[in-house]
Amino acid sequence: MRECFHGPLAIPTTEANIFGVLSLILWALVIVISIKYLIFVLRADNRGEGGIIALMSLIRPAKMDQTTRTRRIILVMMGLFGASLLYGDGMITPAISVLSAIEGLEVATPFFTPWVIPITVAILIVLFLAQKRGTAGIGAIFGPVTFVWFTTLIVLGASQIVHHPEIIAAINPWYGFQFFVLNGWKGFLILGAVFLVATGGEALYADIGHFGTRPIRLTWFTFVLPALVINYFGQGALLLRDPAAAVNPFYNMAPEWALYPLVIIATAATVIASQAVISGSFSLTRQAVQLGYMPRLRIEHTSEREIGQVYIPFVNWVLMVACIGLVFGFRSSSNLAAAYGVAVSSDMVLTTILFAVVAAMRWKWRRGLVIGMAAVFLIVDLAFWGANIYKVPQGGWFPLVVAALCFVAMTTWKRGRGILDDRLREDSLPFDLFLQSLAKMPLTRVPGTAVFMFRRAGSTPPSLLHNIKHNKILHERVVLLAIQTEEVPYVEPENRAEIVDHGQGIFAITARYGFMEDPDIPELLASLQLEGVSFAPENTSYFLGRETLLATKRPGMAIWRERLFAWMSRNALPAAYFFRLPPNRVVELGAQIEL
Repeated sequence: MRECFHGPLAIPTTEANIFGVLSLILWALVIVISIKYLIFVLRADNRGEGGIIALMSLIRPAKMDQTTRTRRIILVMMGLFGASLLYGDGMITPAISVLSAIEGLEVATPFFTPWVIPITVAILIVLFLAQKRGTAGIGAIFGPVTFVWFTTLIVLGASQIVHHPEIIAAINPWYGFQFFVLNGWKGFLILGAVFLVATGGEALYADIGHFGTRPIRLTWFTFVLPALVINYFGQGALLLRDPAAAVNPFYNMAPEWALYPLVIIATAATVIASQAVISGSFSLTRQAVQLGYMPRLRIEHTSEREIGQVYIPFVNWVLMVACIGLVFGFRSSSNLAAAYGVAVSSDMVLTTILFAVVAAMRWKWRRGLVIGMAAVFLIVDLAFWGANIYKVPQGGWFPLVVAALCFVAMTTWKRGRGILDDRLREDSLPFDLFLQSLAKMPLTRVPGTAVFMFRRAGSTPPSLLHNIKHNKILHERVVLLAIQTEEVPYVEPENRAEIVDHGQGIFAITARYGFMEDPDIPELLASLQLEGVSFAPENTSYFLGRETLLATKRPGMAIWRERLFAWMSRNALPAAYFFRLPPNRVVELGAQIEL
């Protein structure tokens, strides 16, 4: 409401404009959140997990001809760009949320004006420093604080509506239509400010793995939506009575004695909202790492009971630096609002397209129904997107730059891994030939079990060939282990491992994990029952390959992308740590690979 009547594109605080903006706010919440996300998009959970990467993973055609493969690549690229946009959103949301809450102190007294930014930065630092302790502590007070917050919204809004009950008429969508007629192009641009009421839609979808669809729907329709509507309509009633309150209508609804408690409650609520976005960034990164779109990163579990609670130090510190930089750079929530909305509105367009594809391809909905549904949602999404694009020069460029950098990094890593696999396969010996040569020329066998890890099942691991070449021996029991990440959150224990006995003490194991699971190789091997094979830690050695990557002009990627991939590979978390291998039982054999 403040951005509509007091922002850079402020419109006059007339009765027609107030009713029009309120109508647009209400129907944005109804169409975008209540209908699109709560009724439709939340159906697209990937075995209980949500978010744009989980949605992208649902698109798995039964037959993969060239046309289908090309279409899937395009859809995957859209999903990756949508995921990249969420990182920009994850940087802006904590900054704008905490800053807007602390700005309430300026309403109480001008004394706090020079202290708004320092206080905001201090709260952000504490918030990010607390991440390594996990979300359990904040989660324990999540319910009570949000209950108090939304109850406060209802009380503040209702206290103003009683003075101007006629404001309820803004429920009529005709006022929204009249608003565009009266304000023309400027009225369309105001949609960029109206869209701020719906920016949590993508985070809501990503959170279904933590809460479930039924609790989210129940809470939204019975408590959250009414609280938001009552508060926005209360702000409208206040503006009818006092147009000068547009400088900060939310805080101006409160009596003077309640301002400081309201700032505290608002700050607590924004910390929780920021926590949800930060945790979402951790989950998104974890999914991307497991699916092979990011290099291995250190992932710490912060709860023994909740599998989804993870902490990724690298992502945490990048978000913290970016948030603090945004606060110092933009200096007010109104300025930050110019950067906010571009990323989420773009994401919502991509979500609508991907959801329509899932509904048509996976669920086999009627084509007419899918087209009609997608058309309605796209009209609304593209209207909001178009209204936000004008913000690009004022700050909207920031999330787009962040998204572009993340997208380049993810696609470079994925493509680089593919090229590296091709180079390794070129130099690899087919496994059946290896078995034949071993039968003809037996090697000296030494006691113990050797586990050779390789990405490609059915091939001879280069580390195995290097070990034979340099040491001229083979262990009594040899396990060739390939790890595959499936495009599902979790893999059932009975489908975890596929074992093939090739004789001569050689076993091939293919282990499958979901993109929300963390591989623990010693634990996996200990759970397997292989006749005559012991995986006792003191008798098991793990052999890994460590490649030194050289950028060349061979066909593959641009030279700058090959150098970027090589740099990312050097700085990735060591495989031994990622797969939880005992450090004193790991042997790494190096090789130089020309990309």
